[in-house]
Amino acid sequence: QLQLVESGGGSVQPGGSLNLSCVVSERTLDYYSIGWFRQAPGKEREGVSCIKGTDGTTMYAESVKGRFTISRDKVHNTVYLQMNALKSEDTGVYYCAAAHWTSLRPSDFGTWGQGTQVTVSS
Repeated sequence: QLQLVESGGGSVQPGGSLNLSCVVSERTLDYYSIGWFRQAPGKEREGVSCIKGTDGTTMYAESVKGRFTISRDKVHNTVYLQMNALKSEDTGVYYCAAAHWTSLRPSDFGTWGQGTQVTVSS
């Protein structure tokens, strides 16, 4: 059964960094693309970044390009989201999810983790 578990959220000041982790079921990274999404209070869930299952190709939302980096470790079945130069507008619950293709659209992803809170505030 496909499962995803996020961790690494917390509270940081603007300009700070966090590294989120998404541990997935064994062999998932061979067959699925993994995306990171976020949802701020009162707003729709939005795609942040995605890494393709077959070849590790990455994609990013314009709002995080140059600040966030997605990577994966197949040995440890983990996908990371390194977030640098954090801004207050990065605040929200961050989720990872699995899909059969690379996308930033939440509707393309069928299996989700429980989320981890990220708060950026002075």
